[in-house]
Amino acid sequence: MPLLVIGVNKDVQIDIFLVPSCDQTSSALGVVALLVRVDMEERYETLKELGSGNFGVARLAKDKNTGELVAIKYIERGKKIDANVQREIVNHRSLRHPNIIRFKEVFLTPTHLAIVLEYAAGGELFERICNAGRLSEDEARFFFQQLISGVSYCHSMQICHRDLKLENTLLDGNPAPRLKICDFGFSKSALLHSQPKSTVGTPAYIAPEVLSRKEYDGKVADVWSCGVTLYVMLVGAYPFEDPEDPKNFRKSIGRIMSVQYSIPDYVRVSKECRHLLSRIFVANPAKRITISEIKQHIWFRKNLPREIIEAERRGYEETEKDQPSQSVEEIMRIIQEARTKIQIGEQAGTGSSNAVHGDEANEEVHVNDDYAKYLILD
Repeated sequence: MPLLVIGVNKDVQIDIFLVPSCDQTSSALGVVALLVRVDMEERYETLKELGSGNFGVARLAKDKNTGELVAIKYIERGKKIDANVQREIVNHRSLRHPNIIRFKEVFLTPTHLAIVLEYAAGGELFERICNAGRLSEDEARFFFQQLISGVSYCHSMQICHRDLKLENTLLDGNPAPRLKICDFGFSKSALLHSQPKSTVGTPAYIAPEVLSRKEYDGKVADVWSCGVTLYVMLVGAYPFEDPEDPKNFRKSIGRIMSVQYSIPDYVRVSKECRHLLSRIFVANPAKRITISEIKQHIWFRKNLPREIIEAERRGYEETEKDQPSQSVEEIMRIIQEARTKIQIGEQAGTGSSNAVHGDEANEEVHVNDDYAKYLILD
């Protein structure tokens, strides 16, 4: 029985062709294969590599249909597609806010799971502070207002981020940059998950209750991380590092637990800002200022951008244009499929000169990342 191969996707034409099976003597044992091939070169033009890390690699690409620049994050198929990746995708998909990097879609290649995201041309807020040393109070407030607006929206959607930090806040390319929260790998949804109790996040930003290894409110812990972000913008250093021994992690943990921090004399910070920080850096989460209270604080309200005021007033109602292009069910199927490294089965045979793209029996598929996914069905 010949091998039936079908290439299909909403963005490319459908191709149906036959490939002879290696076992010509037993048609009953032939294989029917469904090959879902998405030629991403038809959709995206890769421009350059943006960076790499434990997750894999991120590339800048252009949507050929719209001209829009996007960032595509490639994660190797198999064991790396873990619960964090699933949380990142599913939680991020549900968030549509001006201060959150827009999730667009996911697709599969034979070797990677690819996540298509909004591109932030301004890079990390962390880099901006490294270049400047520290920010003025007005500039720090401008970014903090946007950070709180985005975090407030996340919490309204019952999602806590759990890894808020400067490296996870990006900037767009506007002269007055819009802040964009990214990386939801540690995020947790109150609708889907239990109350968090694991110690996750970046050490310098972690709240005391997270270090206690007991159940905690992820939203309240996010407030602490926002406070650390504000402090670093103002001072250019982490609040709980020992100035004499900044690399000593044990000392930093002790200072976090005892809420031991100070603002250097050489940094000019208003009393209103100092008051806000003192309300954020409270060891007892029940007594810590809330996001709602931060939004009413006198320091926060000063020079509040009009777009934040208007957005808060009308709420963040989704338009049809804002709706995700993929359903949760479709995304979950893609994630589940990404947990296996696809191989061409023995049934494809070695003797056929017409094997798909020349792959031989038992050979793992290794083609470029522009081919989205292969699904072999018995």
